[in-house]
Amino acid sequence: MTRAGYAWIVTEQSITGNALQFAPEGLLAIKLHGGTNTSAHISDALKVVAKGYHSYLQTDGPTNSGPPQHCRTDVPWESGHIFYKNMVEAIIPHGSIGRIEFDSSGDMIAADYKIENLQNGNLVQIGSWMAGSDPVDIHKPNSIVWPGGARTPPVGFEISNHFRVVSIKSHPFTYVDPTLDDGSCLEDDALECTDHEGNAKCCSGFCMDLLVKLSTKLNFTFEVHLVTDENYGAYERINGTNKKTWTGLIGELVNERADMIVAPLTINQERTKVMDFSKPYKYQGLAILIKRPINTNNLSQVVRPFETKLWIVIFASIHLVAVILYLLDRFSPFSRPKRNQDEPDSCNISQAVWFTWSVMFNSGVGEGTPRSFAARVLGVVWAGFAMIIVASYTANLAAYLVLDKPKGGIMGINDARIRNPSASFKYATVQRSSVETYFKRQVELSSMYLFMKDRNYKNAQDAIDALKRDEIQAFIWDSAMLDYEAARDCSLVTVGELFGRSGFGIGLRFNSPWTYKMSLKILNFHENGVMEELDSKWIRRQNICSRSDDQPRTLEMSSMGGVFILVAGGLVFSCFCIWVEILYKRKQDAKKRQLDLARVAVENWRSTVKVRLNFQAKLQERRRAGKMLNQVSQSSAAEKHNGVQGPAALEKEMDGTMPACLLSRRSQRSKLPPPPTAASRWNSAGHSAAMQARQPLYGEFELKERV
Repeated sequence: MTRAGYAWIVTEQSITGNALQFAPEGLLAIKLHGGTNTSAHISDALKVVAKGYHSYLQTDGPTNSGPPQHCRTDVPWESGHIFYKNMVEAIIPHGSIGRIEFDSSGDMIAADYKIENLQNGNLVQIGSWMAGSDPVDIHKPNSIVWPGGARTPPVGFEISNHFRVVSIKSHPFTYVDPTLDDGSCLEDDALECTDHEGNAKCCSGFCMDLLVKLSTKLNFTFEVHLVTDENYGAYERINGTNKKTWTGLIGELVNERADMIVAPLTINQERTKVMDFSKPYKYQGLAILIKRPINTNNLSQVVRPFETKLWIVIFASIHLVAVILYLLDRFSPFSRPKRNQDEPDSCNISQAVWFTWSVMFNSGVGEGTPRSFAARVLGVVWAGFAMIIVASYTANLAAYLVLDKPKGGIMGINDARIRNPSASFKYATVQRSSVETYFKRQVELSSMYLFMKDRNYKNAQDAIDALKRDEIQAFIWDSAMLDYEAARDCSLVTVGELFGRSGFGIGLRFNSPWTYKMSLKILNFHENGVMEELDSKWIRRQNICSRSDDQPRTLEMSSMGGVFILVAGGLVFSCFCIWVEILYKRKQDAKKRQLDLARVAVENWRSTVKVRLNFQAKLQERRRAGKMLNQVSQSSAAEKHNGVQGPAALEKEMDGTMPACLLSRRSQRSKLPPPPTAASRWNSAGHSAAMQARQPLYGEFELKERV
């Protein structure tokens, strides 16, 4: 760069001291007028300090603290910034080196400079620049020696600071919206742009905000228009001829219809041959977008933690242990209560079954617990078994319900359905894009490229719409945009790991002087968090899907449907059981009533037969007693006739000695009703009356017999 055709312009520092001997021949340097006059600089410096201190004392000095006693103190001077402000505002119109005036940063804004040229190792003044004068005064332009010993200045070109920027519609990097009726944009941060027909549009997004920040920091202006053919750019033949040209965004840059590309443009080897790229402002790779598989949760979700065989073994174990508990408690000699103790007997089979189910579900057992020691040992072992089973079931159920993720249709770029294309599984990308070029360049992916070649879409949005309509089963594109789409639409999901890693960069013309500046500023944005802010504003804020694939999913109704079906089944079964119990109870009550009626009828028949037999027996006794009385009467009459006391006298004599109760019963003998007939025997009222009236008669007979 020291040969002819170049120019070197340096500051005073590059030609001071030993640096001068390394300076190339023909350089141009600027030197402050009087810069080597040390006494003049000291004199002007004292004038600045004096004037600044005078202003300090006149305004704020009396009310502020004084300066520190030495420079090695850790306590700052509280009024130091006020003193510095007064010194910066000091102006010396006629100093030793000229007018002395400073800006807010303390740099001189009124300085005179000499322009010198290095010729044969010596500096020769060829011009000057005075404060307040715009053009540079060159005294001897023909005497300037340029690098390489040339006497004529090198041919240069003007570096423009106005750019024609081209972009492409691609969410979330560039949104394109129509203008309002008054020609303004709805969004405050939107930029005015034009489409390929020259219509005014409003452009916003990640790239537009980045463009504004770069223009502010690098001090350039711009105008934005959208690409004509809506392509990113590919190197293609023209109408089947051998001539090739670039299309899309790159074509506009190469054909000088644009100066800069600000879009999600991937950096690759083919493009860097015809254009410059800045450092990547967004690092990304290629990903695969598919429709999120429908959740396979069904009503049997609650039984998934255990396989069918294990459920059968658990169910059988519950009832087997219940039977063994019943047998242990039944045959144990210590399970029966002692005498005079109000304790329940050994548990029956239903209580044993209830005990095993209650322990399994950790509910209250209540009554019917085993009483024998052997049965209780088995109960403790069963409780430990139930605890392990329930804990294992709970852990597996939580894993299935919360952490279970739907499996994607494919596993990534190495999936067999991707590597071995078939009509049953279609996938595509965007035409004339870097992704298509990537598959075309990779030999091992050539079969995929040939499969997608006739199925690729014009832009990413058309491909995503086709994926939602099930026209294709997968869409391969840049990961940044696919992650954005998956965050906006929860029916979509990216699968597999990233491949073909690269980045998005700002596109500039080949050998552009702005490339280095753009790269430095983008690196500065990465360090200062500017890119992170743009990421949060345009990409992450669109995430309406609250759950990512790395987080537990929220339980849905379908996940717990089996539990509600289980409860509903329990309700139906319990209603069926109560219905069976009611029917059984009614049948038992009807049978019991029949037995009671039969029992009452038998008792009535027995009592009637007994009464009849008793009555007949008493009647026969009465008849025998009457015969005996007649015989006695006849013998008494004979005895009286023979001079012996008769029965009437004897009876009167006996009346004086009989008890009063016996006499009263004798007096009622004439009032006794006749024996019941067969027609009136079954009359309940007559029967009871006859029984009541008949009782004294039987008692009388008994008394007479005793007498």
